[in-house]
Amino acid sequence: MIGLRAHWRGRERYTVFATSCDAGALQDAWRGDADRPARLHIVALAPDLQPGFHRIPQADPRLTLTSVCAPLEEALAQLGAQPDAVFLEGVTGTAFARPLARIVALGARLFADGLDAEQRAALQAQGFVFEGESGHAVFASRKPRLPMPPTPERRAIVVGAGLAGSAACAALCARGWDVTLVERHPEPAMEASGNLAGIFMPLLSRDDNIPTRLTRAAYLYALRAWEQLGGIGRAIEGDACGVLQLARDADHAAVSRAIAQEGRLPPAFARWLERPEAERLLGLPAPDGGWLFPQGGWARPGSVCAAMLDACGARLTRRFGIGSIGLERVDGAWLVRDGEGKVVAQAPTVVLANGVGARGLAQSADLPLASLRGQVTHLDGASLPALPLVLCREAYLTPAANGVACAGATYDLDGDPLLREESQAENIERLRNLVSDPAAAEGAALAGRVGFRCVAPDRLPLVGRLPDFAAAGSTERLRDVPRHPGLLGLLGYASRGLIWAPLAAELLAAQLEGEPLPLEMALVDALDPARFVLRARRGSRAPAPGLL
Repeated sequence: MIGLRAHWRGRERYTVFATSCDAGALQDAWRGDADRPARLHIVALAPDLQPGFHRIPQADPRLTLTSVCAPLEEALAQLGAQPDAVFLEGVTGTAFARPLARIVALGARLFADGLDAEQRAALQAQGFVFEGESGHAVFASRKPRLPMPPTPERRAIVVGAGLAGSAACAALCARGWDVTLVERHPEPAMEASGNLAGIFMPLLSRDDNIPTRLTRAAYLYALRAWEQLGGIGRAIEGDACGVLQLARDADHAAVSRAIAQEGRLPPAFARWLERPEAERLLGLPAPDGGWLFPQGGWARPGSVCAAMLDACGARLTRRFGIGSIGLERVDGAWLVRDGEGKVVAQAPTVVLANGVGARGLAQSADLPLASLRGQVTHLDGASLPALPLVLCREAYLTPAANGVACAGATYDLDGDPLLREESQAENIERLRNLVSDPAAAEGAALAGRVGFRCVAPDRLPLVGRLPDFAAAGSTERLRDVPRHPGLLGLLGYASRGLIWAPLAAELLAAQLEGEPLPLEMALVDALDPARFVLRARRGSRAPAPGLL
């Protein structure tokens, strides 16, 4: 570690990429060095995880650890970071040299033992200068490098105190930011995050598509982040009792069975159950089997918000009961004004985490966000079969907690905030199909809650710097889309806010800090709010009907 310590001395941040790495030893070396960098980021390959990037929360927020399960060349191509040091061990071939040179910082140190002559030559051709016959080198290419972002002024305003905003506050405060949380209601979690229970589970698909990969990453990160907050069933109200997702029909079961037979899914993550095993577990009919997600379950979103906000400590200032707001950029800072024009908060950075409320602000009004009404039905647990876990298919049913089970939820296009008998009937009908009991919840009183989901056209969240639609012009690439300075969004979580919130906030904070990103770049781009600028432009070029 001697060469590494000399290299990182006195820096604000330092990033290490390794094909294999004893992260604990590296962190110990960092802790034991009085001249250590303020923040250390480690990205290391790990073959024993599911495919993709895995951000592992650390007790010390000045440390980040990202484990990557991917071939070396693929990992380098998807890495959202400029490593300052690279440790290569056991590499084969020379294909890694070019993608490595494309991402490392100028002056980066390379530590690589066991390279053959061909590998050394390939690295030298890309700008690495070796020190004699050792495997140590310095990257000295004259090719231009993208400048590292400057150290930010760590003051921000977060608008919205639901899951998205609470997670943003936690991620930023952990990094030493002073955050003002602005909420129109008098308490947090009073809109879509105010339900009694939200379920958490991953998404599966045969082709492991982008939504599946994103949801898997978010789910796994949420499980780790909640454990760090104190755990489901302890600091957070809920139960990691498991989720059983019943197959819709025989065709769905056949597709699911094919996924299971590929053998890619660890049993602790997802396990396919044929009918007999599913029925033994559930104690109810499961005619086509189902997926068991053993680490899944339910949690009360408001308790998750409270745990995240409590973790912020004194760095968080709460401005609640503000009502409607407006944004104004003045002399490099954002001003948040209430309905009477009074400034209630001021900072260089603003994070919009207020769901469909973002449509009411001039700077984000062009984002294609829709509001979907969802009515959840609350039922007396005694009127239903006792469930050992969460049960779902087209609808979901939670085990009773404090005597109340939750069933739902509807997807309605109107804005009615009141409970409706027809929505209650819809939920109960789907519940009866779920438990195969036509008399379940007979005579249930109208009880429940209505919330409004914020949804984007592609059903993926919007995470990152918000685009300036008016200034976009003929932009063709995401990186060239003009952005509102210091204005970011955490929006469009639809029905998965519970698991989306922690990872999306971690991604946004990493972007602001210039850290390695917790997702591969293809997935980061899929979440970029500026994607809708490019789609709008492509749509405007479509030929008129009849001209094809």
